[in-house]
Amino acid sequence: MRNTLVLFCCLVFSSTIAQELSGEQLLENAIRYHDPEGAWPTFHGQLTIVSESPGKSERVSEVTLDLPAKYFKVSAARDGDTISYVIDKGSCIPELKGNSTNAEAAAKEHACERGKSMKDYYTYLYGLPMKLKDPGTLVDPAVKRREFKGKEYLVLKVMYAASVGKDAWYFYFEPTTYAMQLYQFYHDESKNNGEYILLSGETEVSGIRMPRTRAWYYNKDNTYLGTDILKKAIAL
Repeated sequence: MRNTLVLFCCLVFSSTIAQELSGEQLLENAIRYHDPEGAWPTFHGQLTIVSESPGKSERVSEVTLDLPAKYFKVSAARDGDTISYVIDKGSCIPELKGNSTNAEAAAKEHACERGKSMKDYYTYLYGLPMKLKDPGTLVDPAVKRREFKGKEYLVLKVMYAASVGKDAWYFYFEPTTYAMQLYQFYHDESKNNGEYILLSGETEVSGIRMPRTRAWYYNKDNTYLGTDILKKAIAL
């Protein structure tokens, strides 16, 4: 009886929080948890990320971000080949080390396209939830309370201006600390497509709490896609 009462009180408390918080307030609370000193806009550091996926050898990526200088570099190593992309104030510089002619061709042919895509990918994911303050981000004012795999979360829905993106994103936060614990996106919600990403652990760098592990799954059938592990993060 006592356990039932405690559970009921927790559910009521979480529901009350969701009703009282606006989307912007939830986002501010989450940013306060992940970046309490407001360090993200001036972040300059290096991340070592190991990516695992079924049927493939692991990829080790060294990512350098210098946000004030508008500098990005990624060096991704797999199976003896290393492909690097540098985006320096908009200019693109590809480089290959290894023996793969296919990798070399890809590096040259798609340098700017691929490099920019990787810059956007790493900057967005490792800058969350702070990146949700970027221009063109449309934060839903209503906060929902939702259960996902047996846990209760406060959920923030985010859309984007047409010039930025078309996907619908949902960010799930722990109700008491406001730590971001998973997110998912849909290309078309009516088709249940897109993916969800489970977050676990934390690595702190420059006062920023970044998720250590991200495990990716399809929304439609829970198929496991892969895991990104933040092995090391240092300030430069």
